[in-house]
Amino acid sequence: MPREESPATPSLPWRASSMAVMALTGILSRAFLYGLSRTEVDGLEGFLRVLDRRKDVKKRDRGLITVSNHVSVLDDPVIWGVLPFRYMFDPDNLRWSLGSYDICFKNRFTSQFFTYGQTLPTHRLAHSPYGGLFQPTITQAIRLLSSGPFSIPPQPSPSLSPPQPSHPSPDTQPLLPEPPSDPFSSNHLTYTTNALDTFPSPSAYASRKHAWLHIFPEGKIHQKEDKTMRYLKWGVARLILESDPCPTIVPMWIDGPQEMMHESRSFPRFLPRLGKSLQVVFGDEVDTESVFGDLRERWRILKAREGVGQEVGILTEGLKYGVEAVELRKECTMRVREEVLKVRRKRGLPDEDPKAGLVETWVQEGGKREGRMKDGSWVKDT
Repeated sequence: MPREESPATPSLPWRASSMAVMALTGILSRAFLYGLSRTEVDGLEGFLRVLDRRKDVKKRDRGLITVSNHVSVLDDPVIWGVLPFRYMFDPDNLRWSLGSYDICFKNRFTSQFFTYGQTLPTHRLAHSPYGGLFQPTITQAIRLLSSGPFSIPPQPSPSLSPPQPSHPSPDTQPLLPEPPSDPFSSNHLTYTTNALDTFPSPSAYASRKHAWLHIFPEGKIHQKEDKTMRYLKWGVARLILESDPCPTIVPMWIDGPQEMMHESRSFPRFLPRLGKSLQVVFGDEVDTESVFGDLRERWRILKAREGVGQEVGILTEGLKYGVEAVELRKECTMRVREEVLKVRRKRGLPDEDPKAGLVETWVQEGGKREGRMKDGSWVKDT
């Protein structure tokens, strides 16, 4: 299919709204961290150098993934209060994240707030038949980390003003999931997560190329006394294997938000506890070629064998469910985990049991989806 030039930016009102939401959230988070809590940050100088290198969008040559453990509902956005004020007014150089559809996008107000706040609507498989590894939002995230223009049918020049998110009423929800085969509109300015709603597609804009995406690959809040992580989900492997080129990866470790908003907290449950200690540790940039280069080469060969070209985020059934594709995602995810564990060790924590990262290990949690588990941990869907 022919390629068209991406629009440069969304409209001025859109950019102003996003800046307002991102800046206000960052300022409030910083005030909470440094005015009402005891905050310690390690490795920030190195991470700021990464952001400074990416400030000029036109000079970016790859995306950025930050990846960390997940211990509290406060983790995002509060941890980004460690960034100096000057970074909070530049949304093009601030993080995108994945937010639960049924929490963050349940009505028009929250949809607009989180969309302006650079959050992508993500269906949770436990709550929606549209969830899972291959939902359209994961394709959107891969494209955000990459660079357009993406292949689209020829269309008239689009408007630069993205439409507002729209949602179907509950009465129009289908009984069975029918995920769209092509979630993007003909001009790629919008996409759908379930063939019924419509969301702006940030990857369509040149100003968002090679964006920064933060992920919590555990997929759930996990609070445990020994501070081990749950197994990581495979979405992070898709981001690393399929983005073009391989993104810069900075692992992180966070500790303390679980004391501010522990899942066992009593009334007033909705308020964070003040005066607690928080630590945010930024690791070094991962040498992606040495850590993931062989996996990406195997993925490239597998794509060629499947007859898939260079279109970002497009998968055949073999690339979704084939044995080799599944094994590549498993291996990639375990390597990501090891990079996060390196940062964990910087906090002086002992090594985990090597089996902690295996999905089979977590049968000891018990049959509950969230709450206090049999192994003493607290888990919550996010």
